[in-house]
Amino acid sequence: MGSEQRNALVAVVLSGLILFGWQYYFAPPKNETIAPIEPVVKTEQTTPSKVSDSASTGPIEPVAAEQFTVSGAGVSITFDNNLTVTNFENSQAAFDFQNTVGSKVPMRVEFDFGEGFKTIPFQKDPELNVFKNAQYDAALATSVDEKGVIQFKVTSSKPFKYRFIYKSEAKKLENGQERVFAYYTDELNRELVGDEETGDRAIKWAGIDFNYHLFGLYFEKALPLLYKSGTDNTFSMHSTKAENELAYNLVFVKKEYNDLTALGHNLNQSVDFGIWGFFAVWILKGLQFFYKFIPNYGVSIILLTLLIRLITFPLQYKSFVSMKKLQLVQPELTKIREKFKDDPQRMQKESMELFRKSGANPIGGCLPLLLQMPVFFAFYKVLYAAVELVDAPFIFWLQDLSNKDPYYVLPVLMTGAMFLQQKLTPNTITDPVQKKMMLFMPLIFGVIMKDLPSGLSLYIFVSTIFGILQQMMVFNAKTKNTPVVV
Repeated sequence: MGSEQRNALVAVVLSGLILFGWQYYFAPPKNETIAPIEPVVKTEQTTPSKVSDSASTGPIEPVAAEQFTVSGAGVSITFDNNLTVTNFENSQAAFDFQNTVGSKVPMRVEFDFGEGFKTIPFQKDPELNVFKNAQYDAALATSVDEKGVIQFKVTSSKPFKYRFIYKSEAKKLENGQERVFAYYTDELNRELVGDEETGDRAIKWAGIDFNYHLFGLYFEKALPLLYKSGTDNTFSMHSTKAENELAYNLVFVKKEYNDLTALGHNLNQSVDFGIWGFFAVWILKGLQFFYKFIPNYGVSIILLTLLIRLITFPLQYKSFVSMKKLQLVQPELTKIREKFKDDPQRMQKESMELFRKSGANPIGGCLPLLLQMPVFFAFYKVLYAAVELVDAPFIFWLQDLSNKDPYYVLPVLMTGAMFLQQKLTPNTITDPVQKKMMLFMPLIFGVIMKDLPSGLSLYIFVSTIFGILQQMMVFNAKTKNTPVVV
């Protein structure tokens, strides 16, 4: 295979990786015991109603005779005497709880004392800060820690199994955020509300994830549970072994990565960076670092892009040199092709010998693109998944780097910069069809980018411009007639 065909094949493969990879991935601390804080409890009396003893995981109906509120440390949770959560307020949250979870009764707890799963009613002890159920000799204690975590602990002299049931409604926003049931085992799992899934895993935490907020519970250690999500918009998980104690913690938080990391228990994994998580976390940390000095995430993107370019420059330098060498040997390569046009094997042999002697690499120019792909995808995941960049302004018309450029200025500038870089890059392709295909690549990329986060277009534009300057610096440092020696 000649170098022209090889270059064209590499270009097609890389284009396919970008296009199909895009569609596949994007078209959709140490634990410490904290002393309990005395909760503030409010009781509201309503007309008593019969407690359901159904074992169904269907829609949750409010059957509470009493409502209790526990608050402290900037948070407040309301639940009924059947342990059905009805409201959760957090002073740090950006959105209303019920709009986030998609239900007026998003979670309840059921117990099985040998009679099947059902809710059991708890009554507030008038003298103690606990709730009790005399029938099953069960007691519930609640507290709030200094981080705003609501702690629940149920104990009984009689062994019991337990089941948690989440209830929600499917919803998807224009920015692509979609309500899901999320749970963490040894990795993050996300089930769309309404999808069917069953399994048996050791679960660390689980909850409802939507619009950069998470309502969920976590255990001090992962517990083996059977779980099921269904078309009735529920997600349930239950134990298979009877025990005398159940302890769990409830949170309703805005998914700021640093805050979730401080909470521990792998809650930061709810910020879904996908397979590019390693790169994405460091990109986010880098953006936050520059933001401390210049509180503008657009400027942070520019500075981080320049830093990435500088760090990867040694490899890019070798690529630039390889492209220059390939340009310099082009006349000799043309002679070989003309001389051995009737002997493809000899042509291939002589061409490879020429490349070896000159140090040219026919596919060396693809290295910068390959280097940028992980960073490119990781940047997108940061802009899509990190709440820190939501509504983050840059300049003038760009008031949300996580959203598209409303006037398409950056995608146009980015496309123009890519055309310029292509013009300045040495090209050994002589076939007119292949040249046209390569010429349209920046335009195709620009069309893809027009509806994607403006912060991503900003990154590619700045990276391309800086790459052009690096390329010109390398090429101008060498004579035009003397092969470059690395």
